[in-house]
Amino acid sequence: MPEGDTVFLLARRLDARLTGLAVRRSDLRVPRFATADLRGARIAGTVSRGKHLLTRFDPADSDLPGPTTLHTHLRMDGEWTVLGPGKRPPARLWPDVRVLLATDGPTALALRMPVVELLPTDREGDVVGHLGPDLLDASRTVDDRVAAAVANLARRPERGLKAALLDQRNLAGLGNLWADELCFLRGRSPWTPVGEIGLEPLVRLAVKLLTFSVGPSGAPQVTTGDTRPGRQHWVSGRAGKPCLRCGTTVQVRAEVPGDPEQRRTWWCPHCQPGPPAPPG
Repeated sequence: MPEGDTVFLLARRLDARLTGLAVRRSDLRVPRFATADLRGARIAGTVSRGKHLLTRFDPADSDLPGPTTLHTHLRMDGEWTVLGPGKRPPARLWPDVRVLLATDGPTALALRMPVVELLPTDREGDVVGHLGPDLLDASRTVDDRVAAAVANLARRPERGLKAALLDQRNLAGLGNLWADELCFLRGRSPWTPVGEIGLEPLVRLAVKLLTFSVGPSGAPQVTTGDTRPGRQHWVSGRAGKPCLRCGTTVQVRAEVPGDPEQRRTWWCPHCQPGPPAPPG
């Protein structure tokens, strides 16, 4: 699943290509919104909230009753693509199209999108209100984001560190890669109880890493500073290989207990002391 920084960059690209343009043709290929018509609406912008995308529309010359938001979530398979003026998608892609937004310029397509919802903009809280602070939300100060995330994490001190970091209700935007790399960089087992962790330095590091990842001089999702293939991450995706810091063989667990997506956990037993992986 794309992580928060990846979705942030996608929102930035959609925003740059589409904002200010009028919709000339729309098609929402999901049963609930199949009759929705966005023609005449003006695209007001696209933002991310954690791993969620919110594309906003002003009614302008449309039949929309007011400001409206298209909520999409990529989960594992979804993607957005923008075609240049006059370009049409290959015929093989049409069965995968879930959203089409055509303008006098580019056309945006959402492919294999598992979540597609249309709602009044003033009700965006219905779909993203459960999220913890977005670590890339520039409308809040870093101190505010950190304090809110720390307070959320501290509510369940017995919970394992990685599971807590993946819970979007605590803080929004971290996925499997960032959670594994953060556990390594803080030198703690992924199963260390949250109450045993210095939470403020951990969250500040998360904000710093994601901010660098989306910055103009950043290398997206490179945590080691080394952009060569196979050396971009400390532990993520490196099962069976020597730790880049100490040489110990990196371990992997097939899933995070209780995680419906069955994501894997990578860690270095030497660099990350603490509770071992639970049996099973």
